[in-house]
Amino acid sequence: MTEQELAKLKSITPADLAALGLHHVVYIRKQVENDQPMWSVYAADGTEMARVNDRDVAFAACRQHELEPLSVH
Repeated sequence: MTEQELAKLKSITPADLAALGLHHVVYIRKQVENDQPMWSVYAADGTEMARVNDRDVAFAACRQHELEPLSVH
């Protein structure tokens, strides 16, 4: 890493850091609704994007839209 790249990295603002991955990463979280397991898909900023009843479907749908799904426990 060059000194210029390092300086740029050190100058990143908290807002810029929070926005990293905002448009590429989603989080999958298991929830229970009406005694039924559901899988919610959240954007990196915490906005709920979808809710489905199958974990594999949640991951597949995210990948179909070129998003990187990550599990949240």
